[in-house]
Amino acid sequence: MLEERLGYRFKNRAFMEQALTHSSRSGQANNERIEFLGDRVLNLVMAESLFRKFPDENEGSLAKRHSALVQGRMLAIIGAILDLSHFVNLSESERLSGGAENENIISDAMEALLGAIFLDGGLEPAREVILRLWGDNITTLTEAHQDPKTELQEWVQARGLPLPEYEIVDRSGPDHAPTFAVEVRVRDYDPVVAEGPSRRQAEKTAARQMLIQLKVRP
Repeated sequence: MLEERLGYRFKNRAFMEQALTHSSRSGQANNERIEFLGDRVLNLVMAESLFRKFPDENEGSLAKRHSALVQGRMLAIIGAILDLSHFVNLSESERLSGGAENENIISDAMEALLGAIFLDGGLEPAREVILRLWGDNITTLTEAHQDPKTELQEWVQARGLPLPEYEIVDRSGPDHAPTFAVEVRVRDYDPVVAEGPSRRQAEKTAARQMLIQLKVRP
């Protein structure tokens, strides 16, 4: 169940149901307002956590860390780990068009869930859920990491695992503007696929997303 994955049990499940209801479901209370609230809750919790964990960093460094932690891609990855695509309430047409796998829809639902937890239980339960789901990313994720492939290699070597494996799984688009899809595999963990305008960029993006996943699931 989703509540078990979140580590939070709702007293009023209507908050959770609304948080998972996309605006395509006409006639039902959707998650747009709760998403607005969840965005503010997430920003506050992350800002406070970074302020306390990095007392010697200046505003600019804290802002970069904060931006990386609350960006839509990060929310979508957390949502994918929670398997939100199986829980979001979409219209039939939206689901048929692939809405359940849409990163924006998943990240919005993730923010809405945080808002729902805040409404249901207050700031402290919301803080506990956020800090647990984001895990080690809070202290390690920063835009200063320019070479995620090297960081991923160091991560697996420190744990006695084989080196990551990268494979091109798709190439699309015209020759002058191709899009590469690369899969990165780390033993004992789910593979990650990411795209980029070159093989190198796709590998770096895949490595960065894998690092986020690994730090959520140590």
